[in-house]
Amino acid sequence: MDVVAEEYESPPRVVGRGAVFVEHRHKTPRVAESTYVAPTAVLCGDVTIGAHSRVLFGAVVTAEGGPVEIGENCVVMENAVVRGVPGHQTRLGDHVLVGPHASLTGCVVEGDTRIATGAVVFNGARIGVGAELEFHAVVHVNTVVGPGTAVPMGWFAGGDPAELIPPGDWERIRALMGRLDYPGTVFGVGDTDSPMPDIARRYARGLALHHYDRILRYKHREAPEGQPAGKRPARRPTVRVRTTLDAPHTH
Repeated sequence: MDVVAEEYESPPRVVGRGAVFVEHRHKTPRVAESTYVAPTAVLCGDVTIGAHSRVLFGAVVTAEGGPVEIGENCVVMENAVVRGVPGHQTRLGDHVLVGPHASLTGCVVEGDTRIATGAVVFNGARIGVGAELEFHAVVHVNTVVGPGTAVPMGWFAGGDPAELIPPGDWERIRALMGRLDYPGTVFGVGDTDSPMPDIARRYARGLALHHYDRILRYKHREAPEGQPAGKRPARRPTVRVRTTLDAPHTH
C-alpha cells in the first residue's frame, strides 16, 4: 500500500570523499566532476585536475609556489608526488600515467606518456609526447626528452636534447650534471662548496607558509564538465521516492 510520495533533490556529487584538500597560499584545488581522488590522497593549493583522471592512495599533488595542472585521463598512482615550484610550471598533458613512488617537480609532461615506478623528473625538464620513463629513470634539471624517447630502467637523462647515460657511468653523469646547474635551478643558490645551510634556510622559509593552510571539507564538484568556469550549475534533478509499507530495504 502506498503511503506517501515525495520529491527530493538528488544528493550532490562529491569528489574525493576522505581525501585531503588544502587551501595553500590562498589557492584551492579544482577538480573535474568525473575525477576520482582516493582517501589518503592529498591535493594542496593551486592544483587543477581534468576529466576522468585518478589520484590514488597516498599520492600527493601540491602547489608549493607554482601551479600544478593535470589533464584528462591521467593516473597518479600510489605514493607518487607531483609538485609545483616557483619559476617552473608543472603540467601533465592528457593520457599520462605516473607510477607508484614516482616524483615530478616543476616539469612539463606533454602527454601520452608512461612514467614508471620510482622515476624522477626534476625542475625545468620537459618530456615530449609519447616518451616513456622506465623504472627508476632520472630526468635531470633543464633536460628535454624528445617525443617517443624511452629512458631505460635506472638510466640518467640530461641535457637538451637529452643524453641517455647508463647508471654505471658516474663520471659522465657528474660532468653533465655540472653543466645543468642543479643548485641554481632547484634551490636558487650558487655553486659553492657548502650550500646546504643556505638551501635549508630557504626551504624552511618557503614551507613556513603552510602554517596558514586551511583543510577544506569534502570537495564538491565544480561546474559540470563542458560548462564555463564560474557559471552557476543548473539545479540538480529531483528524484521521486515512493514509500511503501513492508517494502524490502535495498543497498
